[in-house]
Parts: sequence; C-alpha cells; structure tokens
Amino acid sequence: MTTRLYLARHGATQLTAEDRFSGDIGVDLSDEGRWQATQLGDRLHEHRVDAIYCSPYSRTRDTARLIAERLGDGPGVDAIATRDGLREISHGRWEGLTRREVEARYADEYSAWEQDPFTFAPEGGESGVAVLARALPVLREIVTTHPDQRVLVVSHKATIRLLLCSLLGVDARGYRDRLDQAPACLNVLDFRDPVRARLMLFNDTSHYAGQPREAESNLSRWWDQGGGARQA
Repeated sequence: MTTRLYLARHGATQLTAEDRFSGDIGVDLSDEGRWQATQLGDRLHEHRVDAIYCSPYSRTRDTARLIAERLGDGPGVDAIATRDGLREISHGRWEGLTRREVEARYADEYSAWEQDPFTFAPEGGESGVAVLARALPVLREIVTTHPDQRVLVVSHKATIRLLLCSLLGVDARGYRDRLDQAPACLNVLDFRDPVRARLMLFNDTSHYAGQPREAESNLSRWWDQGGGARQA
C-alpha cells in the first residue's frame, strides 16, 4: 500500500497579514488567499486526487473548494469532507491579538508557552499535545480509508507542523521555531502504512511564488531574536 497525502495549509487571511493569533476564530480568506488557493488548484490539476478533506473553518473549506474546482476529473466540491480534528490550535484568550499585545498582557503565560508550546497551553487554549490527540487519529482514518489513493487534506499552520513532527519523529517542542508553513503551501507525504510516512515535499509555494518566503516575524520570539537560548 502507498497512500499519497497532499497536505496543504489554507490561503492567506487578513489576520495572517497582521501576524495575529488566529487559531480557533472564524476568519475568511483574503483576496490574496483566494488567489493562492486557485494557483494550488491549477498545480494539482494534472494529479489524480481521489478524495478531499479539510477542517470545518471557512478558510480551509474555501481553500479546498477553490482547489476542487480546478481538479478536472477529480472529486468535486460536493465531495469535500470536513473533520473537526483537523482544525487549528486554540490560543484561548490570546485569539485575535498580536504577539506584542500578548506579551504585554500575559507576560508570564507567554513566557511559559515560548519555553514549551507542546505541553503548555494559555488559559482557554490548547497545547500541542491536545492538538495531536485529535488530529493524528483523523489522519490515520484518512490513510486507512484510502489505500493506494491520493488524498488532499487542507488544514492549518500549527496543526500541520505538529503532525509532521509526530510522523517524522521530530521533537515537537520546537515546532514553532523550526518549521514554517506558508499560506497555501503544499506538503507531500507517502504512507506505506498508517504510521510510517516519508516526507516527499515540504512547505512548497512554487505554484505562486518564485522563491521561498523570507523568515520574518513568525510569532516566535526565539526566531526574531536570532536564535540561541530562549529568554523569559
């Protein structure tokens, strides 16, 4: 068995441009995000896609729909299946705020989260562990349901990074600092069975960008300060 997973992040939103925490809140694709999704759809047009899954949020559903409209003989828009386990991580009371606003209002909480976002969660939010607890079973279900098929899965930045860490055996405590996921990027994973995956393509945006994006502000103090030891 070889199941190929096209794992894509949704297109850009206005909160993406403003670099705000936008996990568990409703936010629609921007004009740029819709264009990015159509470019990804055009890229996948010649590929055989047998099924499409996405999280229940409008930004992922619209991304999946725009891709599906360009898949030729692939599954149509009506065939898109939503799975709650694929939704984005919840940042609780941080939602909608910039990093600087969170640091100013909840300094101790933010410092603990920067140290270990995998096991720590802000008030009302989720840890990375909690995200994997709901997302990994969904991914396993998709792979076992579609042996020897090609499946498009549209999800979110943190959720995808955490899934990749788990599947590849990477320390998930560094998922925010060391793995990027650009809007409407494409990752390709081949599964020989439900738990053994090989990463074939990572964070690729060549369908709409001439080169990888520059690593600027990514809601990560560690990156913005040039790496090295984390600071409280």
